Amino acid sequence: MGRVTARRPVLRITGPSGDSTGGTTVRRPDSLAVEEPLEIRLGGRSLSVTMRTPGDDIDLVHGFLLGEGIIGSASDVSVIRYCDGVDSDGANTYNVLDVALAPGVSPPTGADRQFLTTSACGVCGKASLEAVRVRSRYDLTAPDPVVTASTLASMPTTLRARQRVFDSTGGLHAAGLFTPDGALLAIREDVGRHNAVDKVLGWALTADRVPLREAILAVSGRASFELVQKAVVAGVPILAAVSAPSSLAVDLATESGLSLVGFLRGETMNVYSGEARITPA
Repeated sequence: MGRVTARRPVLRITGPSGDSTGGTTVRRPDSLAVEEPLEIRLGGRSLSVTMRTPGDDIDLVHGFLLGEGIIGSASDVSVIRYCDGVDSDGANTYNVLDVALAPGVSPPTGADRQFLTTSACGVCGKASLEAVRVRSRYDLTAPDPVVTASTLASMPTTLRARQRVFDSTGGLHAAGLFTPDGALLAIREDVGRHNAVDKVLGWALTADRVPLREAILAVSGRASFELVQKAVVAGVPILAAVSAPSSLAVDLATESGLSLVGFLRGETMNVYSGEARITPA
């Protein structure tokens, strides 16, 4: 498995000292988050290439296929294995995963999406807005679960405390699944927001927890349309983000019955949809 961090030389410049000597410089190695391509194949045919931080790749692929509506349970995957991705020395890079779907599970058809994604945007290749939409198998209109604002407020701190790789690099997003009383179920990190979410939802899928009717998805960045869609497709009723949502994310959350919380910082937050599930007490 590839490394999740790498060392690179850096020239560090400190601020000026206030006299004629100005600032100071020092050369030293710096730890960076690794970003490498992962090619996802279905039955030997290339489906997607995504830029990700190596690690939890099996979870990532399960979460990606779930979010695209290709699978709905872990049993829809017959076999998933690394295959012949090699470097210049002939060593396996572990950057190619091939998936065999279970009998009766149909592969995607058509060319609605060019499945090339980056660590920044997972839907850049979608051909149109209608092609972007993935219909959920689950109904999110039930009024539960209910969570207190103070419980939501504790989640970013819990995520940050468990971001092992972020501590050394400062360059990774986090996604975590919580119970309504604030207990952390799982956390995943990645250079891409959508990859971190795919990894944690893929974990839930392989643990037979989907639909996640009694879970809260918390993310360290903003809430884009795609992250809302991934939550809806996995049956998650509440999505909480440290930063802002987009207008389309709010529209989809409102339409789907998802409770969407943004600007979750300290004891303050904005509830954009599904406010009945969030209690200030």
